[in-house]
Amino acid sequence: MIELVDIAYVRSGAADLAGAVRFATEVVGLEHVDGGEPGVAHLRADGRHHCLAFVEGVSGVIASAFTVADPGALALAETELETRGFAVRRGDAAEARSRRVSEFVAFDDPFGNRIELVVGQQTLARPVRFARGSGITEFGHLCLDAPDITEAHRFWSTTFNARASDWIGDAACLMRIDEVHHKLAVFQGDRPGLCHVNFQVAELDDVFRNWHHLQDHDVVIEMGPGRHPQSGAVFLYFLGPEGLTYEYSYGVRRITDEAAWRPRFFDPAERGSIDMWLGPTQKPITQPQLIPEGIRP
Repeated sequence: MIELVDIAYVRSGAADLAGAVRFATEVVGLEHVDGGEPGVAHLRADGRHHCLAFVEGVSGVIASAFTVADPGALALAETELETRGFAVRRGDAAEARSRRVSEFVAFDDPFGNRIELVVGQQTLARPVRFARGSGITEFGHLCLDAPDITEAHRFWSTTFNARASDWIGDAACLMRIDEVHHKLAVFQGDRPGLCHVNFQVAELDDVFRNWHHLQDHDVVIEMGPGRHPQSGAVFLYFLGPEGLTYEYSYGVRRITDEAAWRPRFFDPAERGSIDMWLGPTQKPITQPQLIPEGIRP
């Protein structure tokens, strides 16, 4: 079994690179880290060099990445995936540099989502220079789409160390790789893609301040403010350029007693199963997965 340590980044194609960066900074509040790389923009939310990278080109998610412990773990992961029948590609030095990692491998999950496993993700020592006071504290989780979440859970829980925290019928499986209730979620969708990226904020007040900020900037709010009964987090989903859905949330549950926790099962048709505050709910808009010819860009 491959041990995932954390989420690393999302890499996304942007037809309008300047517009995507402007939204991510002026609206979301992320820091634009100028890496001097033409056609690539890195956005930062925490100690990582970046958690979101826009690559100029066709709109769509390029890859979702997770960290493993060290080069030895990466080599073992590569072998394990190949043994299981996955075509694995190793990134070259230039590609690793663009991702600000020492090494990485890329493969497609059984549903067509491009996954990258990385080691040596770069840390920046200086504090994050947020573009505005959004209250963001960290890159919280990422969510992928798959046509069958039971099969998706089987893949992530047998190939990797992901554990189901809670289920929302056949609509979603929320999985953890550490104490956080979920760092990875898989939602039911007809095609592969990135359902959303999540950013944790420091205070409940931040969620509501951000809500008003989004309204002031005529941003499409997809869902919220509300509160998920699974993680206990107060949430706010909103749509950015290039079809990328963002989420702010506060107060996510931590599961500290692995032996005692049992996944719960929620009926998505039951009122309150998505939002305890009984607000209107909908599945966030998914950014479709680009079908790569190789591991570039």
